[in-house]
Amino acid sequence: MSPATHLSELPLFPLGTVLFPGGLLPLRIFEVRYLDMIARCHKSGTPFGVVNLIRGTEVRSAPADQTDEPETFNTVGTLARIVEYAAPQPGLLVIRCEGGQRFAVQRSDKLRHGLWVAEAELLPVDRVLPIPDDLQPVAQGLRKLLLQLQQRNIPPEQIPLLQPYRFEDCDWVANRWCELLPIPLEMKQRLMSLDNPLVRLELVSDLLERSGWS
Repeated sequence: MSPATHLSELPLFPLGTVLFPGGLLPLRIFEVRYLDMIARCHKSGTPFGVVNLIRGTEVRSAPADQTDEPETFNTVGTLARIVEYAAPQPGLLVIRCEGGQRFAVQRSDKLRHGLWVAEAELLPVDRVLPIPDDLQPVAQGLRKLLLQLQQRNIPPEQIPLLQPYRFEDCDWVANRWCELLPIPLEMKQRLMSLDNPLVRLELVSDLLERSGWS
């Protein structure tokens, strides 16, 4: 395996969400096991891995509490790069992250203080594909939704889409709809794990039609 595609000792953040490449992830961090990890990632400029929790909770009851359900998470996740970082008070970090490349966990270990680290392989970046004519309404619907948010004078930092906007790209449009649609996390995980952005966009189009968004 090429070193360029392999990540060693990648810190993981199991969450009850699915992060897509290019997506926005705001976090308030107060749990001890993650405070140091996030601070180190910010200082070094390195990403951490977001994986969707299957079982367990994001926050432990107490460091030594043995009653918490063991954490189990999906093995396909997304790198998160910190783009905004603030420490408004001791024991609290407020960050905003951008989703990067997807990865597949090859092996994971839970350290003594509760932090997960993994050996992971980076998955190929989705190809940039133009949106075919029959799927243009999906992109137009997303553009319309963004315009509605802007017309309501919602502050830019509260709009759930990071710039640059790429309404001509299958991958970007599909990913943004996957984040916005009220669909089960298991379905979001399956969509994120697909390696074909055109298929992902076609499935999103079907979901929009069935949910009445189109």
